[in-house]
Amino acid sequence: MLKKSIYRILFISWMMLVTFASLFSFSESSTPKISIPHFDKVVHFGFYFGAVVLGVFAIREHTQGNTALNKGVFWMIFFAIIFGIVIEILQLTYTSDRQGDVLDVLANSFGAICGGIAIKSYFSKKWALKWK
Repeated sequence: MLKKSIYRILFISWMMLVTFASLFSFSESSTPKISIPHFDKVVHFGFYFGAVVLGVFAIREHTQGNTALNKGVFWMIFFAIIFGIVIEILQLTYTSDRQGDVLDVLANSFGAICGGIAIKSYFSKKWALKWK
């Protein structure tokens, strides 16, 4: 049972990590600060790139390959972009030391779109027979 659900579990775990990292305050922690300009945008890009890739695998796993690749990629990109917007709104309204940022939304969206492009370009030929 666990082996049949590995991508769903990974996707849910990934989204929990993204949510926690986006809403939890790290300002009082003793971790060293990274001083690379706009490094947080790279992290946002990576979070949402990974979300789309894992999400498409989870969709494929859940539907046993009966969902079209384009459809799965579209819905995962859509979900990731909406999720990123919601997280930024939650940061703006419900956290005291985190701020919602339009540039973060753009980095999230760009990561989601690039994740969709990557998975389509790599797997569309490989899974041509498995995706309808």
